[in-house]
Amino acid sequence: MTAIQMNAEVLRNLSIIAEDENLLKRAAKYLRKLVAEKEADPTEFTRDEFYARIEEARKQPGKQFDNVEELDKYISAL
Repeated sequence: MTAIQMNAEVLRNLSIIAEDENLLKRAAKYLRKLVAEKEADPTEFTRDEFYARIEEARKQPGKQFDNVEELDKYISAL
């Protein structure tokens, strides 16, 4: 489903909900909750922030392991 189709569906459903004050209040409350969740999500960042994090990680010294057993021991120790 494209963004245009989703917008059309949302608007169609809102036109139905708009006729019932209680449904409209519930919808508004839920939308406020969704917006608050999006704003509070610490895992979301912009494309520029994403690439900056990658560049920062590249500057950090990495770990290398000669075999899988060493890797397993390292991970188990974390």
